[in-house]
Amino acid sequence: MGEQLSPDEKLHLITRNLQEVLGEEKIKQVLAERELKVYWGTATTGKPHVAYFVPMSKIADFLKAGCEVTILFADLHAFLDNMKAPWELLELRVQYYEQVIKAMLESIGVPLDKLKFIKGTDFQLSREYTLDVYRLSSMVTEHDAKKAGAEVVKQVDHPLLSGLLYPGLQALDEEYLKVDAQFGGVDQRKIFTLAEKYLPSLGYAKRSHLMNPMVPGLTGAKMSSSEEESKIDLLDRKEDVKKKLKKAFCEPGNIENNGVLSFVKHVLFPLVGEFSIKRDPKFGGDKTYTDFDEVEKEFGEELIHPGDLKAGVEAALNKLLDPIRKKFESPELRKLSNTAYPDPSKNKGAGKGNPKVAEEDELVPSRLDIRVGKVISVEKHPDADSLYLEKIDVGEAEPRTVVSGLVAYVSQEALQDRLVVLLCNLKPQKMRGVESQAMLLCASIEGDPRRVEPLDPPEGSSPGERVFVEGYETGKPDDKLNPKKKLWEKLQVDLKVSGQCVAQWQDKHLMTKLGHITCKTLKGGNIS
Repeated sequence: MGEQLSPDEKLHLITRNLQEVLGEEKIKQVLAERELKVYWGTATTGKPHVAYFVPMSKIADFLKAGCEVTILFADLHAFLDNMKAPWELLELRVQYYEQVIKAMLESIGVPLDKLKFIKGTDFQLSREYTLDVYRLSSMVTEHDAKKAGAEVVKQVDHPLLSGLLYPGLQALDEEYLKVDAQFGGVDQRKIFTLAEKYLPSLGYAKRSHLMNPMVPGLTGAKMSSSEEESKIDLLDRKEDVKKKLKKAFCEPGNIENNGVLSFVKHVLFPLVGEFSIKRDPKFGGDKTYTDFDEVEKEFGEELIHPGDLKAGVEAALNKLLDPIRKKFESPELRKLSNTAYPDPSKNKGAGKGNPKVAEEDELVPSRLDIRVGKVISVEKHPDADSLYLEKIDVGEAEPRTVVSGLVAYVSQEALQDRLVVLLCNLKPQKMRGVESQAMLLCASIEGDPRRVEPLDPPEGSSPGERVFVEGYETGKPDDKLNPKKKLWEKLQVDLKVSGQCVAQWQDKHLMTKLGHITCKTLKGGNIS
Protein backbone atom coordinates (compact mmCIF):
# COMPACT_ATOMS: atom_id res chain seq x y z
CA MET A 1 0.00 0.00 0.00
CA GLY A 2 2.85 2.38 0.85
CA GLU A 3 4.11 2.35 -2.75
CA GLN A 4 0.80 3.84 -3.97
CA LEU A 5 1.00 6.84 -1.64
CA SER A 6 2.73 10.16 -2.19
CA PRO A 7 5.43 11.29 0.29
CA ASP A 8 2.93 13.74 1.84
CA GLU A 9 0.33 10.99 2.28
CA LYS A 10 2.94 8.74 3.87
CA LEU A 11 3.98 11.55 6.24
CA HIS A 12 0.36 12.03 7.29
CA LEU A 13 0.00 8.34 8.15
CA ILE A 14 3.31 8.27 9.99
CA THR A 15 2.58 11.34 12.13
CA ARG A 16 -1.19 11.23 12.74
CA ASN A 17 -2.33 10.99 16.39
CA LEU A 18 1.23 11.60 17.63
CA GLN A 19 1.85 14.13 20.39
CA GLU A 20 5.21 15.32 19.09
CA VAL A 21 7.69 14.77 16.26
CA LEU A 22 11.38 15.74 16.47
CA GLY A 23 13.17 15.96 13.11
CA GLU A 24 10.15 16.05 10.79
CA GLU A 25 12.13 17.74 7.99
CA LYS A 26 14.60 14.85 7.97
CA ILE A 27 11.69 12.42 7.64
CA LYS A 28 10.39 14.38 4.64
CA GLN A 29 13.82 14.19 3.01
CA VAL A 30 13.98 10.41 3.47
CA LEU A 31 10.44 9.87 2.15
CA ALA A 32 11.30 11.81 -0.99
CA GLU A 33 14.01 9.22 -1.74
CA ARG A 34 12.97 5.89 -0.13
CA GLU A 35 10.90 4.22 2.56
CA LEU A 36 11.45 5.28 6.19
CA LYS A 37 13.15 2.83 8.57
CA VAL A 38 11.70 3.05 12.09
CA TYR A 39 11.95 1.00 15.26
CA TRP A 40 9.90 0.64 18.43
CA GLY A 41 11.45 -0.94 21.52
CA THR A 42 9.80 -2.37 24.60
CA ALA A 43 11.59 -3.47 27.78
CA THR A 44 10.44 -6.99 28.67
CA THR A 45 9.42 -6.30 32.27
CA GLY A 46 5.79 -6.62 33.47
CA LYS A 47 3.07 -8.21 31.36
CA PRO A 48 1.95 -6.00 28.44
CA HIS A 49 -1.45 -4.38 29.04
CA VAL A 50 -4.19 -2.90 26.87
CA ALA A 51 -2.39 0.47 26.48
CA TYR A 52 0.04 -1.41 24.22
CA PHE A 53 -2.70 -1.18 21.59
CA VAL A 54 -1.69 2.49 21.21
CA PRO A 55 1.78 1.76 19.75
CA MET A 56 0.34 -1.23 17.88
CA SER A 57 -2.08 1.08 16.02
CA LYS A 58 0.83 3.34 15.06
CA ILE A 59 2.86 0.36 13.84
CA ALA A 60 -0.11 -0.41 11.60
CA ASP A 61 0.10 3.17 10.29
CA PHE A 62 3.85 2.82 9.65
CA LEU A 63 3.31 -0.33 7.61
CA LYS A 64 0.50 1.28 5.60
CA ALA A 65 2.94 4.10 4.82
CA GLY A 66 5.46 1.56 3.51
CA CYS A 67 7.91 1.89 6.41
CA GLU A 68 10.44 -0.80 7.27
CA VAL A 69 9.54 -1.51 10.91
CA THR A 70 11.69 -3.24 13.54
CA ILE A 71 10.34 -4.26 16.95
CA LEU A 72 13.05 -4.53 19.61
CA PHE A 73 12.52 -6.71 22.67
CA ALA A 74 14.81 -4.84 25.05
CA ASP A 75 15.72 -7.64 27.44
CA LEU A 76 18.98 -6.08 28.63
CA HIS A 77 17.15 -2.80 29.35
CA ALA A 78 14.63 -4.74 31.45
CA PHE A 79 17.47 -6.06 33.61
CA LEU A 80 19.27 -2.71 33.84
CA ASP A 81 16.13 -0.92 35.06
CA ASN A 82 16.62 -1.87 38.72
CA MET A 83 16.34 -5.55 37.71
CA LYS A 84 12.63 -5.34 36.90
CA ALA A 85 13.26 -8.60 35.03
CA PRO A 86 15.54 -11.11 36.83
CA TRP A 87 18.40 -12.40 34.65
CA GLU A 88 17.17 -16.01 34.81
CA LEU A 89 13.76 -14.97 33.45
CA LEU A 90 14.97 -12.71 30.61
CA GLU A 91 14.69 -15.30 27.81
CA LEU A 92 11.25 -16.46 28.97
CA ARG A 93 9.97 -12.88 29.15
CA VAL A 94 11.23 -12.18 25.62
CA GLN A 95 9.36 -15.25 24.37
CA TYR A 96 6.20 -14.12 26.18
CA TYR A 97 6.43 -10.57 24.80
CA GLU A 98 6.97 -11.86 21.27
CA GLN A 99 3.95 -14.15 21.43
CA VAL A 100 1.60 -11.62 23.03
CA ILE A 101 2.62 -8.69 20.80
CA LYS A 102 2.25 -10.83 17.68
CA ALA A 103 -1.21 -11.82 18.94
CA MET A 104 -2.10 -8.15 19.44
CA LEU A 105 -0.98 -7.25 15.93
CA GLU A 106 -2.93 -10.15 14.46
CA SER A 107 -6.06 -9.09 16.39
CA ILE A 108 -6.00 -5.69 14.65
CA GLY A 109 -5.12 -7.09 11.21
CA VAL A 110 -1.43 -6.16 10.97
CA PRO A 111 0.57 -8.50 8.66
CA LEU A 112 3.53 -9.95 10.57
CA ASP A 113 5.58 -10.77 7.46
CA LYS A 114 6.41 -7.07 7.02
CA LEU A 115 7.89 -6.75 10.51
CA LYS A 116 11.38 -7.52 11.81
CA PHE A 117 11.69 -8.75 15.39
CA ILE A 118 15.01 -8.59 17.26
CA LYS A 119 16.22 -9.19 20.82
CA GLY A 120 18.49 -6.63 22.49
CA THR A 121 21.10 -9.12 23.68
CA ASP A 122 21.49 -10.37 20.10
CA PHE A 123 23.63 -7.29 19.36
CA GLN A 124 24.08 -5.34 22.61
CA LEU A 125 26.74 -7.76 23.93
CA SER A 126 28.96 -7.49 20.87
CA ARG A 127 32.50 -6.10 21.11
CA GLU A 128 31.64 -3.06 18.95
CA TYR A 129 28.52 -2.16 20.92
CA THR A 130 30.30 -2.58 24.25
CA LEU A 131 33.13 -0.28 23.17
CA ASP A 132 30.55 2.33 22.12
CA VAL A 133 28.95 2.07 25.57
CA TYR A 134 32.35 2.93 27.10
CA ARG A 135 32.89 5.76 24.60
CA LEU A 136 29.47 7.19 25.37
CA SER A 137 29.97 6.88 29.14
CA SER A 138 33.10 9.05 28.81
CA MET A 139 30.93 11.87 27.35
CA VAL A 140 27.58 11.72 29.16
CA THR A 141 27.48 13.33 32.61
CA GLU A 142 25.75 11.67 35.56
CA HIS A 143 23.32 14.60 35.59
CA ASP A 144 22.36 14.12 31.93
CA ALA A 145 21.98 10.34 32.30
CA LYS A 146 19.76 10.64 35.37
CA LYS A 147 17.69 13.41 33.79
CA ALA A 148 17.21 11.44 30.57
CA GLY A 149 15.82 8.41 32.39
CA ALA A 150 13.72 10.33 34.91
CA GLU A 151 10.34 9.34 33.43
CA VAL A 152 11.29 5.84 32.25
CA VAL A 153 13.81 4.30 34.64
CA LYS A 154 12.57 3.44 38.12
CA GLN A 155 13.57 6.30 40.44
CA VAL A 156 15.02 5.48 43.86
CA ASP A 157 16.97 7.44 46.49
CA HIS A 158 20.21 5.54 45.76
CA PRO A 159 20.13 4.74 42.01
CA LEU A 160 22.18 1.87 40.64
CA LEU A 161 24.75 2.51 37.93
CA SER A 162 22.72 0.22 35.64
CA GLY A 163 19.84 2.69 35.56
CA LEU A 164 22.21 5.45 34.48
CA LEU A 165 23.46 3.32 31.57
CA TYR A 166 19.92 2.67 30.31
CA PRO A 167 19.35 5.93 28.33
CA GLY A 168 22.74 5.67 26.59
CA LEU A 169 22.06 2.13 25.42
CA GLN A 170 18.69 3.19 24.01
CA ALA A 171 20.45 5.95 22.08
CA LEU A 172 23.03 3.52 20.66
CA ASP A 173 20.26 1.15 19.52
CA GLU A 174 19.30 3.71 16.85
CA GLU A 175 22.72 3.31 15.20
CA TYR A 176 23.01 -0.45 15.56
CA LEU A 177 19.52 -1.06 14.19
CA LYS A 178 20.35 1.28 11.25
CA VAL A 179 17.05 3.20 11.43
CA ASP A 180 15.99 6.72 10.46
CA ALA A 181 13.62 7.22 13.38
CA GLN A 182 12.75 5.83 16.80
CA PHE A 183 9.12 5.62 17.96
CA GLY A 184 7.99 5.67 21.59
CA GLY A 185 5.88 7.39 24.23
CA VAL A 186 6.30 11.06 25.07
CA ASP A 187 7.65 9.93 28.47
CA GLN A 188 10.85 8.98 26.58
CA ARG A 189 11.41 12.47 25.20
CA LYS A 190 14.45 13.13 27.40
CA ILE A 191 16.09 9.91 26.22
CA PHE A 192 15.41 10.95 22.63
CA THR A 193 16.99 14.38 23.13
CA LEU A 194 20.01 12.73 24.80
CA ALA A 195 20.40 10.57 21.67
CA GLU A 196 20.17 13.64 19.43
CA LYS A 197 22.83 15.40 21.51
CA TYR A 198 25.40 12.60 21.88
CA LEU A 199 25.19 10.29 18.84
CA PRO A 200 26.83 12.92 16.57
CA SER A 201 29.69 13.11 19.09
CA LEU A 202 30.37 9.44 18.33
CA GLY A 203 30.32 10.15 14.60
CA TYR A 204 26.80 8.77 14.11
CA ALA A 205 23.82 10.46 12.46
CA LYS A 206 21.12 12.22 14.49
CA ARG A 207 17.80 10.39 14.13
CA SER A 208 14.20 11.62 14.11
CA HIS A 209 11.81 10.79 16.96
CA LEU A 210 8.08 10.03 16.91
CA MET A 211 6.17 10.30 20.19
CA ASN A 212 2.79 8.94 21.19
CA PRO A 213 0.76 10.54 24.02
CA MET A 214 0.67 8.63 27.32
CA VAL A 215 -2.67 6.99 28.05
CA PRO A 216 -3.88 7.54 31.64
CA GLY A 217 -4.50 4.38 33.64
CA LEU A 218 -7.81 3.46 35.19
CA THR A 219 -6.90 5.43 38.33
CA GLY A 220 -6.25 8.58 36.26
CA ALA A 221 -2.43 8.31 36.40
CA LYS A 222 -0.14 6.79 33.75
CA MET A 223 -1.13 3.23 32.85
CA SER A 224 1.67 1.09 34.28
CA SER A 225 2.66 -2.56 34.02
CA SER A 226 3.74 -2.47 37.66
CA GLU A 227 0.59 -0.83 39.07
CA GLU A 228 -2.03 -3.58 39.00
CA GLU A 229 -5.13 -1.45 39.53
CA SER A 230 -4.17 1.07 36.83
CA LYS A 231 -4.20 -1.43 33.96
CA ILE A 232 -6.13 -4.18 32.21
CA ASP A 233 -3.95 -7.15 31.32
CA LEU A 234 -4.23 -8.56 27.80
CA LEU A 235 -5.16 -11.95 29.24
CA ASP A 236 -7.59 -10.69 31.88
CA ARG A 237 -10.88 -12.62 31.92
CA LYS A 238 -14.06 -10.81 30.94
CA GLU A 239 -15.15 -10.70 34.58
CA ASP A 240 -11.79 -9.10 35.52
CA VAL A 241 -12.22 -6.47 32.79
CA LYS A 242 -15.69 -5.69 34.14
CA LYS A 243 -14.40 -5.47 37.72
CA LYS A 244 -11.50 -3.15 36.87
CA LEU A 245 -13.65 -0.88 34.71
CA LYS A 246 -16.28 -0.71 37.44
CA LYS A 247 -13.62 0.56 39.87
CA ALA A 248 -12.09 2.95 37.32
CA PHE A 249 -12.07 6.68 38.02
CA CYS A 250 -14.71 8.19 35.73
CA GLU A 251 -16.31 11.20 37.40
CA PRO A 252 -19.46 12.52 35.63
CA GLY A 253 -18.58 15.43 33.34
CA ASN A 254 -14.83 15.20 34.12
CA ILE A 255 -12.82 14.89 30.90
CA GLU A 256 -9.41 15.47 32.55
CA ASN A 257 -7.29 12.49 33.67
CA ASN A 258 -10.18 10.20 32.78
CA GLY A 259 -8.59 6.86 31.91
CA VAL A 260 -11.78 5.37 30.47
CA LEU A 261 -12.42 8.33 28.15
CA SER A 262 -8.75 8.45 27.14
CA PHE A 263 -8.90 4.78 26.21
CA VAL A 264 -11.75 5.55 23.80
CA LYS A 265 -9.69 8.34 22.23
CA HIS A 266 -6.27 6.72 21.98
CA VAL A 267 -7.13 3.05 21.45
CA LEU A 268 -10.67 2.43 20.21
CA PHE A 269 -11.05 5.25 17.68
CA PRO A 270 -7.65 4.71 15.97
CA LEU A 271 -8.24 0.95 15.76
CA VAL A 272 -11.99 0.66 15.18
CA GLY A 273 -12.98 4.11 13.91
CA GLU A 274 -16.17 4.27 15.96
CA PHE A 275 -17.57 3.80 19.46
CA SER A 276 -21.02 2.56 20.48
CA ILE A 277 -22.99 2.77 23.70
CA LYS A 278 -26.20 0.95 24.58
CA ARG A 279 -28.74 2.53 26.93
CA ASP A 280 -32.44 2.74 27.71
CA PRO A 281 -34.46 4.85 25.22
CA LYS A 282 -35.52 7.20 28.02
CA PHE A 283 -31.84 8.11 28.48
CA GLY A 284 -31.26 8.72 24.77
CA GLY A 285 -31.15 5.14 23.44
CA ASP A 286 -28.31 3.36 21.65
CA LYS A 287 -25.84 5.51 19.74
CA THR A 288 -22.75 5.00 17.58
CA TYR A 289 -20.16 7.78 17.43
CA THR A 290 -17.73 8.24 14.53
CA ASP A 291 -15.99 11.30 16.00
CA PHE A 292 -14.29 11.29 19.41
CA ASP A 293 -14.89 15.02 19.90
CA GLU A 294 -18.63 14.30 20.01
CA VAL A 295 -18.10 11.62 22.68
CA GLU A 296 -15.97 14.00 24.77
CA LYS A 297 -18.45 16.87 24.35
CA GLU A 298 -21.46 14.78 25.39
CA PHE A 299 -19.63 13.24 28.35
CA GLY A 300 -18.50 16.71 29.47
CA GLU A 301 -22.11 17.89 29.30
CA GLU A 302 -23.18 14.76 31.26
CA LEU A 303 -25.25 13.49 28.32
CA ILE A 304 -23.31 10.21 28.56
CA HIS A 305 -23.42 8.49 31.94
CA PRO A 306 -20.11 7.02 33.25
CA GLY A 307 -21.77 3.61 33.53
CA ASP A 308 -22.79 3.69 29.85
CA LEU A 309 -19.29 4.81 28.83
CA LYS A 310 -17.71 1.97 30.81
CA ALA A 311 -20.12 -0.59 29.35
CA GLY A 312 -19.29 0.55 25.81
CA VAL A 313 -15.54 0.33 26.49
CA GLU A 314 -16.00 -3.12 28.04
CA ALA A 315 -17.77 -4.48 24.95
CA ALA A 316 -15.27 -2.98 22.49
CA LEU A 317 -12.26 -4.04 24.53
CA ASN A 318 -13.40 -7.65 24.83
CA LYS A 319 -13.67 -7.84 21.02
CA LEU A 320 -9.99 -6.87 20.81
CA LEU A 321 -8.93 -9.24 23.58
CA ASP A 322 -10.89 -12.35 22.55
CA PRO A 323 -8.42 -13.47 19.81
CA ILE A 324 -5.49 -12.98 22.20
CA ARG A 325 -7.20 -14.95 24.97
CA LYS A 326 -8.00 -17.74 22.49
CA LYS A 327 -4.37 -17.97 21.31
CA PHE A 328 -3.16 -18.26 24.91
CA GLU A 329 -5.52 -21.15 25.65
CA SER A 330 -2.89 -23.49 24.17
CA PRO A 331 -1.01 -25.54 26.81
CA GLU A 332 2.35 -24.33 25.48
CA LEU A 333 1.51 -20.63 25.86
CA ARG A 334 -0.18 -21.13 29.23
CA LYS A 335 3.03 -22.80 30.42
CA LEU A 336 5.11 -19.93 28.98
CA SER A 337 2.95 -17.35 30.78
CA ASN A 338 3.25 -19.18 34.10
CA THR A 339 7.02 -19.69 33.88
CA ALA A 340 7.85 -16.19 32.63
CA TYR A 341 5.73 -14.65 35.40
CA PRO A 342 5.74 -17.20 38.26
CA ASP A 343 3.18 -16.70 41.00
CA PRO A 344 5.15 -16.03 44.22
CA SER A 345 2.24 -17.30 46.32
CA LYS A 346 2.78 -20.78 44.82
CA ASN A 347 6.52 -20.78 45.46
CA LYS A 348 7.13 -23.33 48.21
CA GLY A 349 10.92 -23.09 48.24
CA ALA A 350 11.59 -25.77 45.64
CA GLY A 351 14.85 -24.10 44.58
CA LYS A 352 17.77 -22.58 46.38
CA GLY A 353 17.08 -19.05 47.54
CA ASN A 354 13.31 -19.27 47.01
CA PRO A 355 11.11 -18.02 49.88
CA LYS A 356 9.63 -20.85 51.95
CA VAL A 357 6.77 -18.76 53.20
CA ALA A 358 3.81 -18.39 50.84
CA GLU A 359 2.81 -14.87 49.84
CA GLU A 360 -0.37 -15.01 51.89
CA ASP A 361 1.75 -15.28 55.05
CA GLU A 362 4.32 -12.62 54.14
CA LEU A 363 4.34 -9.46 56.21
CA VAL A 364 4.79 -6.94 53.38
CA PRO A 365 3.11 -3.51 53.02
CA SER A 366 2.13 -4.13 49.39
CA ARG A 367 -0.72 -6.28 50.73
CA LEU A 368 -2.39 -3.12 52.05
CA ASP A 369 -4.82 -1.44 49.61
CA ILE A 370 -3.96 2.18 50.43
CA ARG A 371 -5.42 4.80 48.09
CA VAL A 372 -5.90 8.51 47.63
CA GLY A 373 -9.47 9.61 48.35
CA LYS A 374 -11.42 12.83 47.99
CA VAL A 375 -14.01 13.84 50.60
CA ILE A 376 -17.27 14.50 48.74
CA SER A 377 -19.44 15.19 51.77
CA VAL A 378 -19.02 15.28 55.54
CA GLU A 379 -21.59 15.49 58.32
CA LYS A 380 -21.95 14.59 61.98
CA HIS A 381 -22.79 10.96 62.75
CA PRO A 382 -26.54 10.79 63.52
CA ASP A 383 -25.92 8.88 66.75
CA ALA A 384 -22.53 10.20 67.89
CA ASP A 385 -21.49 13.85 68.09
CA SER A 386 -17.81 12.83 68.32
CA LEU A 387 -17.84 11.09 64.92
CA TYR A 388 -17.96 12.28 61.32
CA LEU A 389 -19.85 10.47 58.60
CA GLU A 390 -17.99 11.01 55.31
CA LYS A 391 -18.59 10.07 51.69
CA ILE A 392 -15.18 9.61 50.03
CA ASP A 393 -14.38 9.05 46.35
CA VAL A 394 -11.70 6.33 46.06
CA GLY A 395 -11.87 5.92 42.29
CA GLU A 396 -14.74 3.44 42.24
CA ALA A 397 -18.23 3.66 40.74
CA GLU A 398 -19.68 4.76 44.09
CA PRO A 399 -18.07 6.68 46.98
CA ARG A 400 -17.31 4.80 50.18
CA THR A 401 -18.88 5.62 53.52
CA VAL A 402 -16.24 6.28 56.17
CA VAL A 403 -16.78 6.92 59.88
CA SER A 404 -13.95 8.83 61.59
CA GLY A 405 -13.29 10.38 64.96
CA LEU A 406 -11.94 13.68 63.61
CA VAL A 407 -14.64 15.98 65.03
CA ALA A 408 -12.33 17.29 67.76
CA TYR A 409 -9.43 17.93 65.37
CA VAL A 410 -10.67 19.05 61.94
CA SER A 411 -13.69 21.16 61.03
CA GLN A 412 -16.29 19.98 58.53
CA GLU A 413 -15.32 22.86 56.23
CA ALA A 414 -11.64 21.82 56.29
CA LEU A 415 -12.51 18.24 55.39
CA GLN A 416 -14.91 19.07 52.53
CA ASP A 417 -13.25 18.40 49.12
CA ARG A 418 -9.98 17.50 50.84
CA LEU A 419 -7.66 14.81 49.45
CA VAL A 420 -6.97 12.14 52.08
CA VAL A 421 -5.32 8.72 52.40
CA LEU A 422 -7.42 5.62 53.07
CA LEU A 423 -6.87 1.95 53.86
CA CYS A 424 -9.49 0.28 51.67
CA ASN A 425 -9.20 -3.48 52.24
CA LEU A 426 -10.06 -3.83 55.93
CA LYS A 427 -13.21 -5.75 56.70
CA PRO A 428 -16.05 -3.17 56.96
CA GLN A 429 -17.01 -2.41 60.56
CA LYS A 430 -20.14 -0.91 62.05
CA MET A 431 -19.54 2.19 64.15
CA ARG A 432 -22.59 3.24 66.13
CA GLY A 433 -24.90 1.57 63.62
CA VAL A 434 -23.18 2.81 60.41
CA GLU A 435 -20.86 0.56 58.40
CA SER A 436 -17.47 2.17 57.78
CA GLN A 437 -16.06 0.89 54.45
CA ALA A 438 -12.48 2.18 54.81
CA MET A 439 -10.10 3.67 57.37
CA LEU A 440 -8.94 7.28 57.05
CA LEU A 441 -5.22 7.27 57.90
CA CYS A 442 -4.02 9.96 60.31
CA ALA A 443 -0.88 10.96 62.18
CA SER A 444 -1.00 11.35 65.96
CA ILE A 445 1.35 12.01 68.86
CA GLU A 446 1.44 9.34 71.55
CA GLY A 447 0.32 10.71 74.90
CA ASP A 448 -1.25 13.82 73.40
CA PRO A 449 -4.81 12.94 72.27
CA ARG A 450 -5.42 16.54 71.13
CA ARG A 451 -2.97 16.30 68.22
CA VAL A 452 -4.29 14.34 65.21
CA GLU A 453 -3.86 15.19 61.50
CA PRO A 454 -5.08 13.37 58.36
CA LEU A 455 -2.27 12.35 56.02
CA ASP A 456 -1.90 14.42 52.84
CA PRO A 457 -1.32 12.97 49.33
CA PRO A 458 0.92 14.88 46.88
CA GLU A 459 -0.63 17.89 45.16
CA GLY A 460 -2.44 16.93 41.96
CA SER A 461 -3.29 13.40 43.09
CA SER A 462 -6.46 11.74 41.80
CA PRO A 463 -9.04 9.71 43.77
CA GLY A 464 -8.23 6.01 43.58
CA GLU A 465 -4.50 6.51 42.94
CA ARG A 466 -2.53 3.80 44.70
CA VAL A 467 -0.29 4.62 47.65
CA PHE A 468 2.70 2.30 48.02
CA VAL A 469 5.79 1.89 50.16
CA GLU A 470 9.06 2.63 48.38
CA GLY A 471 10.54 -0.67 47.21
CA TYR A 472 7.19 -2.48 47.31
CA GLU A 473 5.60 -0.93 44.21
CA THR A 474 4.79 -4.13 42.33
CA GLY A 475 2.99 -6.23 44.94
CA LYS A 476 -0.75 -6.80 44.66
CA PRO A 477 -2.97 -5.86 47.65
CA ASP A 478 -5.18 -8.49 49.25
CA ASP A 479 -8.82 -8.22 48.21
CA LYS A 480 -9.74 -8.20 51.92
CA LEU A 481 -7.43 -8.46 54.92
CA ASN A 482 -8.17 -11.47 57.10
CA PRO A 483 -8.83 -10.00 60.57
CA LYS A 484 -7.65 -13.24 62.22
CA LYS A 485 -4.17 -12.79 60.71
CA LYS A 486 -3.82 -9.29 62.24
CA LEU A 487 -1.82 -8.18 59.20
CA TRP A 488 -2.77 -4.50 59.51
CA GLU A 489 -1.94 -4.43 63.21
CA LYS A 490 1.47 -6.01 62.59
CA LEU A 491 2.36 -3.62 59.76
CA GLN A 492 0.90 -0.55 61.47
CA VAL A 493 3.46 -0.79 64.28
CA ASP A 494 6.20 0.33 61.84
CA LEU A 495 4.22 3.20 60.28
CA LYS A 496 5.71 6.50 61.47
CA VAL A 497 6.11 10.14 60.45
CA SER A 498 9.72 11.20 59.81
CA GLY A 499 11.43 14.35 61.03
CA GLN A 500 10.56 15.89 57.66
CA CYS A 501 6.84 15.07 58.11
CA VAL A 502 6.96 12.26 55.52
CA ALA A 503 4.94 9.09 56.17
CA GLN A 504 7.18 5.99 56.36
CA TRP A 505 7.11 2.25 56.97
CA GLN A 506 10.39 0.93 58.40
CA ASP A 507 12.08 4.16 57.21
CA LYS A 508 10.85 3.68 53.61
CA HIS A 509 8.62 6.44 52.21
CA LEU A 510 4.91 6.08 51.54
CA MET A 511 4.28 7.61 48.14
CA THR A 512 2.27 7.79 44.94
CA LYS A 513 3.54 8.32 41.40
CA LEU A 514 3.56 12.07 42.15
CA GLY A 515 5.57 12.09 45.36
CA HIS A 516 5.54 11.48 49.11
CA ILE A 517 2.64 11.14 51.56
CA THR A 518 3.04 13.76 54.29
CA CYS A 519 1.37 15.37 57.28
CA LYS A 520 1.46 19.06 58.15
CA THR A 521 3.20 19.30 61.55
CA LEU A 522 3.36 16.04 63.53
CA LYS A 523 7.04 15.09 63.21
CA GLY A 524 7.79 11.69 64.73
CA GLY A 525 4.12 10.83 65.03
CA ASN A 526 2.45 7.43 64.73
CA ILE A 527 0.13 6.54 61.84
CA SER A 528 -3.16 4.74 62.29
